Amino acid sequence: MNVSSANVTVVKEYRDSFTKAVTKNVVVVVLSISINYINAGLIQTFRKHQIFYTNPRYILFFHLVVNDMIQVTLTVVLFIISYILYKINVSICGAFILLALFTTENTPLNLACMAVECYIAICFPLRHVHICTIKRTLMLIGLIWATSMVSVLPDLFITLATQPLDFFQSRVFCLRETVFPNPLIIKKRDITYIVYLVIVWFVIFYTYFRILFTAKTASTDAKKARNTILLHGFQVLLCMTIYAEPLLKSALQQWFPKNFSDSLFACYIIVQILPRSISPIIYGIRDKTFRRYLKRYLFCKVSLQSTAGHGL
Repeated sequence: MNVSSANVTVVKEYRDSFTKAVTKNVVVVVLSISINYINAGLIQTFRKHQIFYTNPRYILFFHLVVNDMIQVTLTVVLFIISYILYKINVSICGAFILLALFTTENTPLNLACMAVECYIAICFPLRHVHICTIKRTLMLIGLIWATSMVSVLPDLFITLATQPLDFFQSRVFCLRETVFPNPLIIKKRDITYIVYLVIVWFVIFYTYFRILFTAKTASTDAKKARNTILLHGFQVLLCMTIYAEPLLKSALQQWFPKNFSDSLFACYIIVQILPRSISPIIYGIRDKTFRRYLKRYLFCKVSLQSTAGHGL
């Protein structure tokens, strides 16, 4: 994972033409507005109905949606800044990148936790209420943020210890590598991502194969979970490309040096945008309970707008 993917379409040696730059920015802004608009509807639905406050699955889903909205907004802001301002103050860039890194790393960890919750619900339905309590769910969300901070904050500490004070007042092209340039950070990042990759994939494979096995032999409700499980697995696969992104970027730079900005734009859409567009479909629109309340919210909103229109 690398927040430079938030502004990957600008490469110093091969900057985009005006038409191409406008096209890419329009595509990114339209996609981000669409995703955030849908997610905002899901958040409103969650907020207005008490039933979701007592279900660990929906609490984790709510956290995922809020986290994704923050992540999409930050990366799009950095994306646009990279074209309009090109270089910004190191301290401001660092603050943006740190928060974007936290939210980006949170996503696969949150999905892994949702996989475990789903596994417990299907394979141990009688024990689910006792294992997956609200208190433990909130503690789990805290653990997700703590894990991301343990991974990301050393970048800041190493930079503060090794860079002179004038560096933090200078202006740079806003990438993770330019704000946190120490070579130790790259080595630390690679080791951390390998560890995360192994742990998260182990959780995903173990829980989902167990769920799939149960879905083939158990109740109708378990069998209905198969389609959701497959979609969730695809989403996790996309999110996990975050951990392989540094290697992918290096390979793209070597293979397509003159088309590097286009390759990285595609990488940004696949790694940062696409996984965030799947969450509302899997856990919002396809979930029967959530879909029922979402329809009520949308119908009420349309009715209110219609009434207001007639009043005018």
